[in-house]
Amino acid sequence: MHASQLGFNPEYSDAEPSIEQVNALTGRALLEFGAPWCGHCQAARPSIEQALAEHPSLMHIKVYDNKGKPLGRAFKVKLWPTLILLQDGKEVERIVRPVHVAEVADLLTST
Repeated sequence: MHASQLGFNPEYSDAEPSIEQVNALTGRALLEFGAPWCGHCQAARPSIEQALAEHPSLMHIKVYDNKGKPLGRAFKVKLWPTLILLQDGKEVERIVRPVHVAEVADLLTST
């Protein structure tokens, strides 16, 4: 399955993909775990959006995380926002609570 076939909303979505859907992704994708009311997520949003603007073809899946949410637990997410870069459904690298555009840009260019 290609990331673009998931069709998730660019806002944090309660309709998170299953771990099976994530594992089946082909190509590169960015999972962003957070919550719309989270101050750290709100503060990071401009940096994330600016860095993503340089990668328009990268699938960006925003997951509304919370206690007991299976995808966040599968990726051992503890703090928000957590950005996880995937290649073919497998984690390549992650950053937690980015502040600067450069942090996110470095993540997006990881191999």
